[in-house]
Amino acid sequence: MIAPDSPAAHQAPADVPPALLEALARRFGARCSTVASVREQHGRDESAFTHTPLPAAVVFAESTADVVDAVRLAAAHRTPVIPFGAGTSLEGHLLPVRGGISLDLGRMTRILAVHAEDMTITVQPGVVRTAVNRALEGRGLFFPVDPGADATIGGMCATRASGTNAVRYGTMRENVLALEVVTARGEVIRTGTRARKSSAGYDLTRLMVGSEGTLGVITEVTLRLHPLPEAVSAATCSFPAIEPAIRTAMAIVQLGIPIARCEFLDAQGVRMVNVHSRLSLPEQPLLLMEFHGSAHEVEEQARTVQALAAEHGGEAFAWATSPEERARLWTARHNAYFAALHTNPGRRVISTDTCLPISRLADCLVASAAEAEASGLPHYLLGHVGDGNFHFGYLVRPGNEDDWRTAEGLNHALVRRALALGGTCSGEHGIGLHKIGFLREEAGDGAIAMMRAIKQALDPDGILNPGKIFE
Repeated sequence: MIAPDSPAAHQAPADVPPALLEALARRFGARCSTVASVREQHGRDESAFTHTPLPAAVVFAESTADVVDAVRLAAAHRTPVIPFGAGTSLEGHLLPVRGGISLDLGRMTRILAVHAEDMTITVQPGVVRTAVNRALEGRGLFFPVDPGADATIGGMCATRASGTNAVRYGTMRENVLALEVVTARGEVIRTGTRARKSSAGYDLTRLMVGSEGTLGVITEVTLRLHPLPEAVSAATCSFPAIEPAIRTAMAIVQLGIPIARCEFLDAQGVRMVNVHSRLSLPEQPLLLMEFHGSAHEVEEQARTVQALAAEHGGEAFAWATSPEERARLWTARHNAYFAALHTNPGRRVISTDTCLPISRLADCLVASAAEAEASGLPHYLLGHVGDGNFHFGYLVRPGNEDDWRTAEGLNHALVRRALALGGTCSGEHGIGLHKIGFLREEAGDGAIAMMRAIKQALDPDGILNPGKIFE
C-alpha cells in the first residue's frame, strides 16, 4: 500500500513537451484547458492523496474521434494520458502521478441505442448511471448496478464497480456485454457483441472491465438490462450487536433467498445518517434490505427474512413499501459518506474496501470493528454484506500525522485479515495507488508478472494512466 505521505505519492511529473500542448490547442481549441482551476479539479479525487502533481492540460472529449486524436498526439510525444469521468474515485485512480494530460470524457453523454427487445442499451462513457435509468422509463427495464455515487458508466467499467444490488444482479463484470476502446496507439477496437454469451477468442471485454484506464480508453459501452420487478418492498431491522446482524445476512444468502439488496450500517453509521438525513432509525447495528419479484414472492421472502432476523435477535423490523419511503431510506444509505463528513466537520474520510467469502464475513467484521473502536479514531462501518463486501470509514484530521498513521494501520490490519480469511483487498473500489502493495500480496509474483506482460503488450510506452495497479 502507498500511504498518502509516501514518496510514491509525490513523484515528479514527466515534462510535457510544448509542441504537444500546441498541437492539442490547435486540435481542440477551447476544449483543451491549461487553466489552473481546471487542472486542479482534474488532479484530485475523493481519495486520501493530496500532494500529487496536476495534469499539464485537460482535454474535453466529445466523441470517439476526439479520444483517438488526443491519444495519438500524446503517444507521439510519449506523454501520459489519464482518463477522467466523474472524479469520484476513492483509491487515487485519476491522479496524474507522472503528470501528462487528463482526458475528460464527461461530455460524451449520448444514449446511442436502446434495444428493449434484447434488454440492452449502448451508451457513451460519460453517461451517468441515473441517466441510463431515466432513458429506460416506460420500457419496463432498468440497469441495476448502483455504487452509490452518480458515477459515469465508463468509470464504473474501469473500476469494475458493484454496489447495493450486486447480491442479486451482479457487478459491472456481469452486466457489460461489449465495449468500444481506444488503444494506446490510438486505434479503435470493439470487444464483445450484444449476444448474451460467446466463446469466440479471448474475453477482451472482461480484460478491459476493471483495468482502471491502464489498457485502453473506453468510448462506448453496451450494458445488460433487467426487467423491472412487479413488486418492490424495503425493510429495516435493528440488532443488539454487529455479529447477529451479519449472521442474519449470511443465513439469507446461504438459504438461497433471492434478496435484491442487503446492506449493513453499524451504530455510528446509523447515528450519522440520522443527523444528516433527518431520520429516526434506532441507533444500533442495522440491516437495510430490499425484495424484488411478484407480490407473492416479495411477501414470502420478507416473511422468511423477518423470521431469520428474529432468530438472531433482530427487532424493530419496519417496512417501507411506498416509492417515497424506499427512496428516502436508500438516499440516506448512499449519503453515508457525506453524513460522516457532515457530523465530523473538518475531517476527511479514508474509506476501506474488502470482500470475503460469506462464511468468514462475521469473523473479519467483528475483529476489525473491535480494533477500530479501541483506536479511538472516529469511524463508521457499512457494507454490501449480502455479497461479503464492506467498508470502514476512518475520519482523520488533515495534516494530523497520528490520525493518518492510525487509519493506515487499521486499514493494513483489516486487509491482511481479509486476505488470511480467503478474501480480497478490494471488492469494488479497485487498486489505483492505495492498494498496489496488497495486490502483490493477494495475487503473487507470478500473476503480477502476467499482468505486467499484458500491460507491456497493449501499452508498450506506458502512457495510459501510469503508476496505477503496479509500482
